[in-house]
Amino acid sequence: MKIDDITISKAISESFMENFIEAMEGDVAIAGAGPAGMTAAYYLATRGVKTAVFERQLRVGGGMPGGGMMFNRIIVQEEGKRILDEFDVRTKEYQEGCYVADSLEAISTICSKAIKAGARIFNLITVEDVMIREEDRMAGLVLNWSAVPLAGLHVDPLAIRAKVVIDATGHGSEICHIVVNKIGSKLRTKTGKVIGEKPMWAEVGEKEIIENTKEVYPGLIAAGMAANAVFGSPRMGAIFGGMLLSGKIAAKVALDILSRR
Repeated sequence: MKIDDITISKAISESFMENFIEAMEGDVAIAGAGPAGMTAAYYLATRGVKTAVFERQLRVGGGMPGGGMMFNRIIVQEEGKRILDEFDVRTKEYQEGCYVADSLEAISTICSKAIKAGARIFNLITVEDVMIREEDRMAGLVLNWSAVPLAGLHVDPLAIRAKVVIDATGHGSEICHIVVNKIGSKLRTKTGKVIGEKPMWAEVGEKEIIENTKEVYPGLIAAGMAANAVFGSPRMGAIFGGMLLSGKIAAKVALDILSRR
């Protein structure tokens, strides 16, 4: 059976727009489809939470696909291994408590599991602003195609509504920066602003990312490296157990916020 060019074009356009329009009003919107963002999406979707993830880049995965210095391997500790076990990602013990995984297998499997659980993941979409309403809490995100800012075009964006937003934009902690730039020093940090990440120190960074994954502004959760950047903790390099745990914790925090609302 032949399929002509117009049928292909219509099928793609209609299918995408149906999915995108459905995502315009949801429970949780996640900025960044790295390991923390997609892990959070997976755990939320498995609980029946309407979740959408928006990723600026063509590919998903954040820094995970590159492993360490383009060696596509990542390290996880025992706690991180247990999450990879849930995703059916294979690991190999290097020494006691230290496990190696294929970074491409890990991120592709997490992405697939999150989508199959019901999360919607959109690539090539940039979050350029936030919606904050009268009750002084996060109400949604403002989106544009990634090509628009890259081309230096002035094209007005579209908005989506969400009860909770997760900033999983990595080192840039972009959503938290937008909040500070728009309404001032209102984050729940020592300065009210994004403090900025410290130099790499895996042992400390892995511990503090757990503590830093929390609601930083009403309706806004920092997760993954964004959490460490917001609260001024070290980066960790190519160990990703903390990122996975942060995503799982972010999902729990989001569920708590939704239950209160």
